This record gives sequence, C-alpha cells and structure tokens, in this order.
Amino acid sequence: MHSFDHILNWKLKQGSHTFPGQDGGTCINEAAIVAAGFPYQPVRSVYDMPKCFSRPICALAMQLNDEASDEERQQLLPFVIRLACADTLEVEQEREAYIAARMRWRLSFRQRLEILTGALAIGRRADELAPDEVRTRMAGVQKCAATPTSVDEHPLISKFQGWFVGVF
Repeated sequence: MHSFDHILNWKLKQGSHTFPGQDGGTCINEAAIVAAGFPYQPVRSVYDMPKCFSRPICALAMQLNDEASDEERQQLLPFVIRLACADTLEVEQEREAYIAARMRWRLSFRQRLEILTGALAIGRRADELAPDEVRTRMAGVQKCAATPTSVDEHPLISKFQGWFVGVF
C-alpha cells in the first residue's frame, strides 16, 4: 500500500473538480472512482459515488480530504483503492456508529486517519488492485485532461460540506 503514493503521480486536492487537470488533482473520492475502474465524475456528495462504495467511509474520507493541509491530504493516497468496499446495511450502520463514536472536535489529522483505518477494518475489504492497473487508470484520466491544473469547482461549498459531514 505504501508504494501507491510513489507510483501514482496524483495530487489529492480539496473540493470537487469538474475534471482532473494534467497534474492529476482530484479529491480522494474522485480518485477512488477512477482507481476502481469507473469513468471519472465529480463528487460533491457521497451519494455521487457508485453503490459499491461505502457511504460512511467515503463521507469520512471526504471530510479528511477537505479539512487537511495539502501535505496531510497526500497521506490519503493509500486509501484511494480501499473505498470501494460497500457491505450489508448492518455493516454500513456499524461503520457509521464506529465513526460517530470516535469523531470529536479538535482531533488531529493523524487521529482521524486512524478512525478511517478502523472503519475500513469493519466488514468487507475492497478488492486488491495491482499497482500497475491503478497507475494505468489514473494516467488515462490525466491524458484526457485539457488543462494543466485542477481547480476546485466550488471551494466555499466544499468547505461547508467538510464542516457538516456527519452532522445531519
């Protein structure tokens, strides 16, 4: 897993993106969609994710992605291939309860990353992908990019979304 941040020339960025630029910038959930073999699509809500993605886990990943510093955000790269792990309703509720019971104000990024890791240990694991396969999928999306950079489509909205994830 740790090799993924080296083999992917992908930069995780805050917020949703219309299309990843040539620098590969997207949020973690948009990158996860591509890594899982789906066509690229912007993600403004966890409900934009394909059904094989765990909603509670994607919501936490989105929150971490949007609230992290640029440096911290890159620590999420190894999780890109792990989000496509939706399970039964009971398991998804267990994941949601696990996250809710542990999330508190003023937790460090590292502590919240540990909560994500713990939630991913509950239920079905995402299918393992070969690093070459993921690299090929991400590179294909980068080649389609018309612009050199990715711009947050709705920077203010993504900030509010990050604040309110899990509140409602």
